[in-house]
Amino acid sequence: MKRKILALLGSAALLTGALGSSVVAAQDLPPLATLPSPAIPADNPMTAEKVELGKKLFWDGRLSGNGAMGCVACHQPDLGWGTGGAISLGYPGTQHWRNSQTILNSAYYNKLFWEGSVTSLESQAPGAAGGAVAGNGDGSMMEMKLRFVPEYVAGFRQVFGTDWPHIAQAWQAIAAFQRTLVTDPAKVPFDRFLAGDQTALTDAAKRGKELFEGKGGCLSCHNGALASDERYYKLGVPAAPEFGQDPLYQISLRWELYQKGMPEAVYRAGDDDLGLYHKTKRPDDKGKFRTPSLRELRWTDPYMHNGIFATLANVVDFYDGGGGEGNTVLKPLGLSQEEKADLVAFLEALSMDEPLLMDEPELPKTATWAEFPK
Repeated sequence: MKRKILALLGSAALLTGALGSSVVAAQDLPPLATLPSPAIPADNPMTAEKVELGKKLFWDGRLSGNGAMGCVACHQPDLGWGTGGAISLGYPGTQHWRNSQTILNSAYYNKLFWEGSVTSLESQAPGAAGGAVAGNGDGSMMEMKLRFVPEYVAGFRQVFGTDWPHIAQAWQAIAAFQRTLVTDPAKVPFDRFLAGDQTALTDAAKRGKELFEGKGGCLSCHNGALASDERYYKLGVPAAPEFGQDPLYQISLRWELYQKGMPEAVYRAGDDDLGLYHKTKRPDDKGKFRTPSLRELRWTDPYMHNGIFATLANVVDFYDGGGGEGNTVLKPLGLSQEEKADLVAFLEALSMDEPLLMDEPELPKTATWAEFPK
């Protein structure tokens, strides 16, 4: 998919294009594989109590500026742990400018957000909760809100051994909870196929797998157990139409450009997301975004950094056509309609048979000053 293979000669196929000027033998690319258990950082060990605390905090709007924009606001279980819409929600008075990525399997990423601006779940959570167009919460205020909830005071004492909740511990608990939101290989057709069940994939999905690893060139960027190389590419994805329809999108986008240090000439003319350029300030990085995982695509539409494509068929059409304006990676593939359908069948086989759903926890109440123990 990501680039047409220029030559395919058995295991010595050579892949170029998306990998720049380098030439990489196909056998040197990490093959698709079953996800292992996520790695647990030494400074944030997992316990059942910490995960349960993190689940409550994930749902709790007190970890935001207005008390109503908890993590779950933009990562809803019944919407693929996203919003289900093209562009994510914005804090009241603003409008987000990107698709809300699913947090399914976020435990495996070492680069989070579309431009990879943070490298751990523990640092991702405060970025979202405190982001001006996301949660817009102040860390000290959010911490104080937690300290006025007796159940949280007791919970943080049990989990962390501290007399009072500390906001950094809240992010640790949420990260621990997120590390439980992962694909179950026993429920994934492709993983069952890898385990030896030759009936797990349909004939169409098997043909799609051959296309994925061969003519489509998808493996060059979507490889390994996560089906992502976590590198950055400019594909020429069309701009979200919302930016040209609603002034609030334009205001929030240009403010984002401004507060991330863009020159005046850039932010005043801003009409699209600059991607990796936000982080590096290198002109060649404009419009580049991190390769997303292909896991759980069946449940996590729409697709791309701005949700421009509603279906996997739309995505395949885009790649088959060689990408969009300014693309520096893709080349036309010349797939037939049947081949496109087979490729979609394989992509869907990388998802669990059923979506990962979860009931909302019951959240504890804030105590009044009279009720709170002195």
